[in-house]
Amino acid sequence: MLVTTLCVFHFIRNMTLELRQETSKKIDKPELSKATTTGTGRPNSLKVVHGTSVCAMGSQMSIPDSENQKQDDELQSLAADVYDIIKDIQDPEKPNTLEELNVVFEEGIHMTRLHDMEDAYTVHIAFTPTVPHCSLATLIGLCIRVKLERSLPFKHKVDITITEGTHSTEESINKQINDKERIAAAMENPNLKELVEKCIKEEDY
Repeated sequence: MLVTTLCVFHFIRNMTLELRQETSKKIDKPELSKATTTGTGRPNSLKVVHGTSVCAMGSQMSIPDSENQKQDDELQSLAADVYDIIKDIQDPEKPNTLEELNVVFEEGIHMTRLHDMEDAYTVHIAFTPTVPHCSLATLIGLCIRVKLERSLPFKHKVDITITEGTHSTEESINKQINDKERIAAAMENPNLKELVEKCIKEEDY
């Protein structure tokens, strides 16, 4: 009787150990093959990987791409609108527009969103003076800024610079045409204001 009891005890203990080992294997090694492949060896898109299905992951990749493209198209459209506003500004010295003299050009304008605000943008504009020692470069930059400030229908920040390497004092001029206090002071000068108004006046066609 004692022998039988011991045999049963050992049998139960062995079974318990085997069950524990099987359970441990399942916990330590989840069914990765089932979770990642089907019987054909192809990825199983219905299984969950890190809480997201492969199908869902594919959707997540396509949605941002589509949204980014939409935003890029919107910014390009806005840049084209900005160009339409400034291209007809008259040169302070010559009887031509800034577009005709290639002082402003579409490739020199690009837009970025301003601090993730809705309908608010930074307008980046690079312009090229007609000669490296142009004495009217600052005035041209002032005309561009005033024209945009009066015309843009959305919240904005304007950043105007001279195309790198096209003017002998571009760094100094860039600071002047982006300094709010200097701009305000310049527009308080009656003679300078009259000249700016003349350059940005829209011609009647």
